[in-house]
Amino acid sequence: MSSVQVIKSPAAMSAWSEAARARGERIAFVPTMGALHAGHLSLLAAARAHGERVALSIFVNPTQFGPNEDLARYPRDLAGDLAKAAAAGTDVAFVPAVPDMYPPGAQTVVEVREVSQGLCGDRRPGHFAGVATVVCKLFGIVRPHVALFGEKDFQQLAVVRRMVADLSLPVAVVGCPTLREPDGLAMSSRNVYLSPAERARAVAVFRGLSAARERFRAGERRAEILAEVALTDIAAAVDRVDYVEVRDADSLRPIAHLEQPAVILAAVFLGTTRLIDNMRLP
Repeated sequence: MSSVQVIKSPAAMSAWSEAARARGERIAFVPTMGALHAGHLSLLAAARAHGERVALSIFVNPTQFGPNEDLARYPRDLAGDLAKAAAAGTDVAFVPAVPDMYPPGAQTVVEVREVSQGLCGDRRPGHFAGVATVVCKLFGIVRPHVALFGEKDFQQLAVVRRMVADLSLPVAVVGCPTLREPDGLAMSSRNVYLSPAERARAVAVFRGLSAARERFRAGERRAEILAEVALTDIAAAVDRVDYVEVRDADSLRPIAHLEQPAVILAAVFLGTTRLIDNMRLP
């Protein structure tokens, strides 16, 4: 198994990218916070089809965590992540320290306004400003031709796409389907927080979203009814529902009646663990 070249310095990462570009090689980039699972590895596998070089970043970004969230306990396993990345054929892993990404005195924040509103944006104030800022910085350092993101974080993907369009960044953003466990639970680094009993109940999110999708396929177009269908399964199993909503798939604006591609999104708590998931209603 080949090893992954590990780069910690932003300047060294940019130099690697410049050399690849000078050779005429396309760079496909997968930004992560580590704790890699099969969903991340599917992104790395897809990245190989988009470029001659595959770059991965591993950085637990402090600016996207709220004051009472899980920054301190977020799962970290750098050695394991690098081994998984190597097995997936990754060329380079950019692993910066916090002061490298946020030098003393840093003042600039990237804010994507409308797409960040509602859903996780309202429940996690400042979260998407942290996401947009770090992704913008990573794009500037890594200089990829294409970047791949999982659709599980659907609002995050919409924020990144809007930012890239608004700032005219020369990066193609590719969304990849959510990878799921055999019982349907969306793969997430936070799944490791779940106790066995919570893990068994967590699959209700998939069941609820699937029920709404089946009702949609049967002809239901009222967003309120579709959300209620999903909520029936979900609310009975989880400890707290953060939201279950139907939104326009492109703008993420609330809609009352589905006349264009839509998505149903959910966020729930099992114990202290917050999980998110979604399904398209095309």
